[in-house]
Amino acid sequence: MKKHTTSVSKNMLLGFLGLIFVFIAVTVLAYSQMKLPDFNNFMDYKISNSTKIYDRTGDIVLYDLQGSVRRTEIPLNNMGENLKKATIAVEDETFYTHSGVRPKSVVRAIFKTLTTGKKQGGSTITQQVVKNAILTRDRTISRKLKEWVLAIRIESTLSKDQILEIYLNQNPYGGVTYGAYEGAHGLFNKDPKDLTLAESAYMAAIPKGPSIYSPYGENKQKLEDRKNYVLKRILDTGAITNEEYESALAEKVVFSPAENRGVKANHFVFYIKKYLAEKYGEEAVESGGLSVYTTLDYDLQKRAEEILKKRATEAEKVYDAGNQALVTMDPKTGQILVMVGSRDYFNKEIDGAFNVATAKRQPGSAFKPVVYAKAFEKGYTPETVLFDVATEFNTGCPPWGSEAKECYSPSNFDGLFRGPIKLRDALQQSINIPAVKLLYLIGIDDVLKTANDLGIELLGDKNQYGLSLVLGGGEVSLLDMVHGYSTLANKGKFMPTTGILRIVDARGGILEEYVDTEGRQVISEDATKTLASVLTDNTARTPTFGANSALYIPGFQVAAKTGTTNNNRDAWLIGYTPNITVGVWAGNNNNKEMKKGGVAIAGPSWNEFMRYVLSKYPAEVFEEAPVINTSISPVLRGSWMGDASKIIDSRTGLLADTSTPIEFKKEVITANVHSILYWVDKDNPLNAKPTNPYNNPMFKNWEYGVQNWWAKNSGRYGDSMTLDLNINTNPNKSDVVITTNPYTIITNSVLIFDYLFTSNNKLVKTNVFLNGKYLGETKTNNFSKPINPDQILEQNSLTLIVEDSSGTSTSKTIYF
Repeated sequence: MKKHTTSVSKNMLLGFLGLIFVFIAVTVLAYSQMKLPDFNNFMDYKISNSTKIYDRTGDIVLYDLQGSVRRTEIPLNNMGENLKKATIAVEDETFYTHSGVRPKSVVRAIFKTLTTGKKQGGSTITQQVVKNAILTRDRTISRKLKEWVLAIRIESTLSKDQILEIYLNQNPYGGVTYGAYEGAHGLFNKDPKDLTLAESAYMAAIPKGPSIYSPYGENKQKLEDRKNYVLKRILDTGAITNEEYESALAEKVVFSPAENRGVKANHFVFYIKKYLAEKYGEEAVESGGLSVYTTLDYDLQKRAEEILKKRATEAEKVYDAGNQALVTMDPKTGQILVMVGSRDYFNKEIDGAFNVATAKRQPGSAFKPVVYAKAFEKGYTPETVLFDVATEFNTGCPPWGSEAKECYSPSNFDGLFRGPIKLRDALQQSINIPAVKLLYLIGIDDVLKTANDLGIELLGDKNQYGLSLVLGGGEVSLLDMVHGYSTLANKGKFMPTTGILRIVDARGGILEEYVDTEGRQVISEDATKTLASVLTDNTARTPTFGANSALYIPGFQVAAKTGTTNNNRDAWLIGYTPNITVGVWAGNNNNKEMKKGGVAIAGPSWNEFMRYVLSKYPAEVFEEAPVINTSISPVLRGSWMGDASKIIDSRTGLLADTSTPIEFKKEVITANVHSILYWVDKDNPLNAKPTNPYNNPMFKNWEYGVQNWWAKNSGRYGDSMTLDLNINTNPNKSDVVITTNPYTIITNSVLIFDYLFTSNNKLVKTNVFLNGKYLGETKTNNFSKPINPDQILEQNSLTLIVEDSSGTSTSKTIYF
């Protein structure tokens, strides 16, 4: 039975192969009478059928091969031995021995195609010459058979050297560059015959995917890997010695600067070309006749390029910050409106052709809004207080800290500790220690998932990240960060990033087209509204940035956040309105340190460009944040003294009753100071407090820092604190901001400061307290009074309680 089955299988296989060869024979007979293609017409066809890339209006051509192509034919003996060796080794090592096709490859291709349905590659150099000249992109079996037949006929008509000469004069080397002569001059500024072995390996590596393997794009490592592969193939064919191979691997090759050849928005165009090549293939990009209508707003693009070139040049002179990148996105659609990958695409000194907009860099504090957004979704509020005190976060280290490498006790940008601080103020003033604590409370896994859901793809394994993640310890691209912020701007609805509106093929058919979608809700609307209320709060950020920083654009609601990495290697500023997101990165491509970071470097470009965008796009305002629920724990509503409270009538000091108006109800908290881990279950903050906080391994470390601070500062605060039950979560109503730099509030034993009061009501008077002790009142926007040096502590608090014409009091406390 087994023998019979085997016999049947063999007969079926033989019959199957017989049918294949009959089919091939008939096809060969039919195609054998065909004329050979005219190779002289190849480039004319290639150019006329090149892909054209347009801006979003369809009126401005960003890229068109026609009229810009560079190709100079040269004889094979001027190509150089190195380039010939490299090309043959990687493309067709049996070129000089086969007759146009490799029979084994033919059978394997047919079998694979019939059994898997997938068209197989592995064409010989001769076949590739035919394929380029047949002038059709159809991927059918009949086309492949025609290619095989014509390859054999060409081999009988032309010499091997003639075929190789045609091939090397046709090869694409990126953009508008064709042929070995223009390729060698464009990449290395030398004739092909003068190329080194390593340079020739690069040349042989590029034609497989000029958009992917460009030395001026973001995939330099892919090009490097393929170049090394080419060198190994040359070695394996025996064309070079081991010594030559090792020398070529070690050679440091320098590419010529990218040339300006009529392409507009270069970084964006090559971003789109890479997308097209990966989805439709290089052949479609180079000669598919595609019309690609992109999302780019060319008016904004031009303005962004002008601003970055001017501002980055200034920053290089003053701060050693040589480069900048900018991305703008429509949050409601995910469409890329602007992409500038460097201050000058053609500036070799800054590696300008490299697209920093899509490169991975550390985001610094620009990552913090991801953590805070998730915290607000879990139940924490802008009023929730965390202690900004010295804290050791490695539970295996002593609570008072250690110099051991594995211990982690971060500091703030100014080296100061502020004691209890609201999440609103901590985020807007970019205070690090509360942010690290908040990341622990939320959980690294939840934050990483949230980042990914928002559209921020972090580089590497999630297990590599610790609590430094919130300070920008991961690596992300500017494009992804702008995408993530756009999701927050879009009330938590994720829209995929796209640079394409429509792609039309040579026959007029639509290959793909942007379609409006509802998006996917990845974080609650309320969380994003609350975050926007914080990130638009200029009052809260003033102590760190001043009242008129680059983050602030008068007359507009713009949510914004800066970021700076260690040693000022990266500076970020990303901001958004409900209908536009703009992100700027500044730094040096070689990772050289700058003299400053954050707003000083990225701020001027961001502010100038955002103002221009807001003059063009209609202004939109954020929806108001939800009112904080007074039924949740006082600890989540602003109490840092505990959760034991009573409600009083502020007019009488007695217990309030049902007749007391809400504006006069105050919640008095009896002092019982602990870290938040004493009061809140970190996994379920809205549930009951922990029965035993010591079950949390982090509790003893946090508690040590808090109790140490309280022992030194309890005398400043008394035995209770008051919460306002009519909490304003929207900063655009009544508020107080102290505009004087905290470092200069006390000068020569004089307390002196200015402040702003924003309200629909008139200012009546302001009571001033230093370290909890009353100093006096003022009815203007400034205050000055000599003080006794004994009143000045190592850490001080300044509290203003402003009474307005409605009888409402608004307070503000800063620490210095």
